[in-house]
Amino acid sequence: MESELKDLNSRPPNGSSARDDRPLLKSESLTSADSIAEMEKKFAAYVRRDIYGTMGRGELPPKEKLLLGFALVTLLPIRVVLAVTVLLFYYLICRVCTLFYAPNQEDEQEDYAHMSGWRRAVIVSCGRALSRVMLFIFGFYWIPESNSASQGDKQQPEESDRPGVIISNHVSYLDILYHMSSSFPSFVAKRSVARLPLVGLISKCLGCVYVQRESKSSEFKGVSAVVTDRIREAHQNESAPLMMLFPEGTTTNGEFLLPFKTGGFLAKAPVLPVILRYHYQRFSPAWDSISGVRHVIFLLCQFVNFMEVIRLPIYHPSQQEMDDPKLYANNVRRLMASEGNLILSDIGLAEKRTYHAALNGNNSLPSVLHQKDE
Repeated sequence: MESELKDLNSRPPNGSSARDDRPLLKSESLTSADSIAEMEKKFAAYVRRDIYGTMGRGELPPKEKLLLGFALVTLLPIRVVLAVTVLLFYYLICRVCTLFYAPNQEDEQEDYAHMSGWRRAVIVSCGRALSRVMLFIFGFYWIPESNSASQGDKQQPEESDRPGVIISNHVSYLDILYHMSSSFPSFVAKRSVARLPLVGLISKCLGCVYVQRESKSSEFKGVSAVVTDRIREAHQNESAPLMMLFPEGTTTNGEFLLPFKTGGFLAKAPVLPVILRYHYQRFSPAWDSISGVRHVIFLLCQFVNFMEVIRLPIYHPSQQEMDDPKLYANNVRRLMASEGNLILSDIGLAEKRTYHAALNGNNSLPSVLHQKDE
């Protein structure tokens, strides 16, 4: 579960408390049209292009203001009540199913994803159904899905067609709800998620692998090993939960595909590429450069939201790709970009932080923002 964007909007780089009414650009930094155009070209993968403008703070036309005002007092409260009700209901289901059941403890991880019998069946079936209900509440009334038969010149072997991990592009937190409704996989999440009210127990039932993002010492390597083991287990054991990874490491505006991290490809197991696309006319559901609270409010105020899903065939790596995880990741990335009409970009989370800092008028950026993740 990606939360870099939430951190960026709630905690600026210099450690001061964030305010949503800060200027997008300071006069002494990037004020000219040429400078803004140059910045948007450089950070194109994170630029919002809907009518709500940069950071969702653009000047709205009168018609949009009227629609937004009407939705704020009618549609928004109804959807909030329904969404909270669904969340509470599923939490109670998870609480009942995990009563008197000890969680799986392994490598400083804790989960209920390895339970069997009626408990696991109820958690999975209810989780998938209620995730789809949640998407319906958010305005995704129908989600067209299509299967792509193309996989270049690769020949799939006669072995089992069960992948070890689902690989998806990352556009919004809504991606997680879709994948929960589709296959109910395990995600990688911040360790703090496990301690959150309601969501913490649900994440354990999903079988999330927890990572301490602030630490990239021996513990980071341990989490990588846990993910690799989970992927191999899912490929070999049909009763094991699938892993779900967003190898880009952060969200984009949905038009680009960032470089893939290799963690999901170290297990040498087949992967299932899935492409998510969000279409819009007014507000874009992409969570790129906008605060979490503002995004949720605008999303819930939009009567209809659109998502399209493209499923590619299971990608079986060649021997050369098994020996070179980076090659494996790059080949899957190029295939997804081709099938999803996505633009390949070479920027990442460090550039997103730089872009957000510039939008919020922060000229002095810590050196850590310019360090690319491994």
